[in-house]
Amino acid sequence: MKIFLDTANLESIRKFNDMGLLDGITTNPSLMFKEGGNPKDAMEEITKIIKGDVSLEVVSTEYSGMMEEGKRLRQYGENVVVKVPMTPDGLKACKSFSSEGIPVNVTLIFSANQALLAAKAGAKYVSPFIGRLDDIGQDGMKLIEDIRKIFDHKHYEIKTQILVASVRHPVHVVDAAKIGADVVTLPPAVLDKMMLHPLTKIGLDNFLADWDKLKSGNPDIQI
Repeated sequence: MKIFLDTANLESIRKFNDMGLLDGITTNPSLMFKEGGNPKDAMEEITKIIKGDVSLEVVSTEYSGMMEEGKRLRQYGENVVVKVPMTPDGLKACKSFSSEGIPVNVTLIFSANQALLAAKAGAKYVSPFIGRLDDIGQDGMKLIEDIRKIFDHKHYEIKTQILVASVRHPVHVVDAAKIGADVVTLPPAVLDKMMLHPLTKIGLDNFLADWDKLKSGNPDIQI
């Protein structure tokens, strides 16, 4: 399963990219607003840092505006995936972009029906928002299971990838991986938590303490 970072924060992107953990980036207008500054500068830098897909989102709600903005976004780099909302105009734009060879991420998916329609329109990615479904008492992971079952049906040839979004905690990541999601996109805080376990720290502290004891009797010893 690929891991994308869901952020426009350049420091976080560089940090996790240097660890070799990132396969791509997803952004949206809210994330750009959170970071402040000129979004153009951020988008230029992100597409330089990341070699994988970078989803940049349109803000127009009408087809013509989406097409105009999407083509401008693609100028930031060949790795740009145009992100459009799950609306009738968004599906129309998805079809047009995909027919021109421009990859599309259809976002704000909350049902298997929406995911199926986005796939029919040629989306490279569908982005179901599992955390927001959990927030209203629905089972976000059940949606991922349903989409996976549909996309994998032997009678279909759906190549659209399931990009699990609105991830709130590391358990979401494990569940998505077990279901067989293609991609999970994470806030930096969740990716940080995935690396931590109290027993790892305890074990490391014990190893270092024993090494210090060993070295105290043999000051010249080295690894």
